[in-house]
Amino acid sequence: MTTVRTIHSSERCCNETWEQAFTRFETPSQEVAKFHGRLSWFGVEDWPQDAEIVELFCGRGNGLIALAELGFTRLTGVDLSGDLLAQYTGDAQTYVCDARDLSLESNSQDIAIVQGGLHHLPNLPQDLERSICEAKRILRPAGMMVIVEPWDTPFLRMVHAASASPMRRLWDKLDAFQVLYENEQQTYDNWRARPQEILGILDKHFNAHRQRTAWGKLFYLGTPKP
Repeated sequence: MTTVRTIHSSERCCNETWEQAFTRFETPSQEVAKFHGRLSWFGVEDWPQDAEIVELFCGRGNGLIALAELGFTRLTGVDLSGDLLAQYTGDAQTYVCDARDLSLESNSQDIAIVQGGLHHLPNLPQDLERSICEAKRILRPAGMMVIVEPWDTPFLRMVHAASASPMRRLWDKLDAFQVLYENEQQTYDNWRARPQEILGILDKHFNAHRQRTAWGKLFYLGTPKP
């Protein structure tokens, strides 16, 4: 059964308007299917089935559901919002916790996953450095760091141009995308403006094994540096 244990939650990354827009943007089943596709690109078929996996910024837990459907059972989810975690109905352990100050034991996880949470951090590069250091701390020496985040590719710029135009009214998903953007614009734009800084922090702490930018996303898999 899911356990929601409050560690500390002094701030929330998303408001009610954002959450309603996200519901319009993508259904839970669509999100789970998306996560399956991403995990396949990262080589999930070769991951040990007994791996201890933590998903940071896990939100409603659809990434955890995708992992469970792939046969993984030693799962943990972490998010700053207890309201979002309360919507998760799977069997993973879940904790209300700040990714910048994780209350998880050092060297306790085989894989740490972030799918769209780091760009919510309010203070870059300091918060990113703290979050990456914490993720590295809880990983075992041979562990893996998996990251999927927005990236300022030509495709993403095209989507933003369309969503900021009257075209957004023709497609609910595009309109929802614009509402999401408007509600996280400050941190989102700050993230997009710092690609070299972000990659520099990742390179400082991890050895990249798979990395690409495509369709407005950064896909990254690394292992901890000594």
